[in-house]
Amino acid sequence: MTLPPLDVMSAGRGLREMSDTAAAAEGAGFDGLWLTEGGRTSFGAATAAALATSTMTVGTGITVAFARSPMITAAAARELQDATGGRFVLGLGTQVRAHVERRYSADFDRPGPRLREYVDAVRAIWRSFRGEERLRHQGEFYKFTLMTPEWSPGPSEFPDPPIYLAGVNPWMLRMIGEVADGLHVHPLHSPRYLDEVVRPEIAAGAARADRDPSAIALVVPVMTATGDTDEQLAAARDKLRMRLAFYGSTPGYAKVFETHGWDDLQPRLNRLFAAKDTAGMAAAITDDVLDALTVSAPWESLAAALADRYRDRADRLICYSAVSTWTDPENVARWSTVVADWRKLG
Repeated sequence: MTLPPLDVMSAGRGLREMSDTAAAAEGAGFDGLWLTEGGRTSFGAATAAALATSTMTVGTGITVAFARSPMITAAAARELQDATGGRFVLGLGTQVRAHVERRYSADFDRPGPRLREYVDAVRAIWRSFRGEERLRHQGEFYKFTLMTPEWSPGPSEFPDPPIYLAGVNPWMLRMIGEVADGLHVHPLHSPRYLDEVVRPEIAAGAARADRDPSAIALVVPVMTATGDTDEQLAAARDKLRMRLAFYGSTPGYAKVFETHGWDDLQPRLNRLFAAKDTAGMAAAITDDVLDALTVSAPWESLAAALADRYRDRADRLICYSAVSTWTDPENVARWSTVVADWRKLG
């Protein structure tokens, strides 16, 4: 099997800086750029990236769905698909209850069914844009029944963007297998979790909808630690310990740990987080945990280490840690070499 496209992920940058980052990523040879949502909006970042690139896939990874009406999301995604000439992928996720309810002041009840209907609503809106049918989405969570010509962008020369959804737990994975074009795997994952949980649940959902499970793309962000010396590699691994510890303190990600029999790890991280014991959190991420959930390798062998782990597991692989190293301009060139090595291995 040939290697999948190699992508990069970015977040938290102003629009001008995002344009520069996107151009650098395309110049380094990456196949795609995924924009997360936090302190800055994913659609704003994606717009800056769309206008600064000409060949790479641009996607949101992810846009917080419930913070927006499906109408806003459908219109923004349509604009980005046109701006990129058909290179855009709409990535959607639920976020967690506290952020949705307390930061966005939006509804979160029954997030799985709500997200499933959200996808149906977006696609219904796109069909109305194309003039294929009147807008008549009457669901449990969303109702859309008005689309006049002056409020529609009209047909597009490009197909509707694919919709990829984020999911961790079995119910959500099965739903994604039923309705989505792809899955955004969480960066906190392991090969074992992909093999024993993700793929079987995606396949079960696809079977319920009479779909081919291979048609659902797995987009996999991987956290990496790299360097030229043992000291640099150890320092990068220590940074990943803290990142894993903070992610792992969230109850929604317990399933990944439980797959390895580490049932007590997530509750322990949660208690340490509540106690503000960051040293204890880092210490809880042992070398075994770190090696299961991340990839560590010197620069010259990083591409090979990624290929060994993900050649048959990912439809797109995202170098999750790459852009965070670009504060040192030399590292852009280092990542370009990783991409070149990746191409040779493929």
